[in-house]
Amino acid sequence: MKSEIKRHFLPLLGIFTLTSLFWVFGKVSWFHFVFLFFGLAFGSFFLDLDHLIYWFYLRPNLDESRQAKILWNSRDFKGLIKLLELTHKQHISLIFHHYFAQIILVLISLFVFTSSNNEFTQGFLIAMNLHLLVDEFEDYQHNKHHLQDWLFARENRQIPQKYLRYYLGLFFLTTLLFTFLLIRSKI
Repeated sequence: MKSEIKRHFLPLLGIFTLTSLFWVFGKVSWFHFVFLFFGLAFGSFFLDLDHLIYWFYLRPNLDESRQAKILWNSRDFKGLIKLLELTHKQHISLIFHHYFAQIILVLISLFVFTSSNNEFTQGFLIAMNLHLLVDEFEDYQHNKHHLQDWLFARENRQIPQKYLRYYLGLFFLTTLLFTFLLIRSKI
C-alpha cells in the first residue's frame, strides 16, 4: 500500500510544489496554500470511496465485502486498508473509476477552473483527475487488458488497446491544463 500512496502523492506533491513556487513569487497569501493542500489531500482519497461503495452496495454478498463490513463496524481502518490493498485489483465495476465518470469529472473541472477561483475546489478536482490518471497509467504499463476491463466496465464496446495511449494522452493534457489554470488563478 505504501507504493500505492507514493504513486498518488508524488504527482500531487509536484503540483503543490510547482504551484507554490509561482504563488510565492506572486505574493499569494499563506491561507491559499493551506486550502490548496487540503483540497489536494481530500481529492486524492475521494475516489477510493468507490471501493467502499463496491463492498457495501454493489457487491455486498462477497466474502471480502462481509469482511470489510466487519472491519468498518469495528473501526479497524488499518485492516480495511490492508483488505483494500489485497483486493482492489479485483474491483472491476466501480462507479467513479469509469470512462464516463472521467469525462463528467473533466467537464465539471473545466467549468470550475474557468469560472471559479477557489483553490480548495480546484485542488480537489485536480487530485481526483490525477488519481484516475495514475491508476490508468499504472494499468496501461502493466496490464492493458485490466485497464480496459475497469475503465469500460458495463460497456459492450471498448476502445481498442492500440488507442488507449491517445485516450490517456488526452486526459494527461487536460490535467496539465488544469494545473496551469490553478497556478494562474492567484497570480
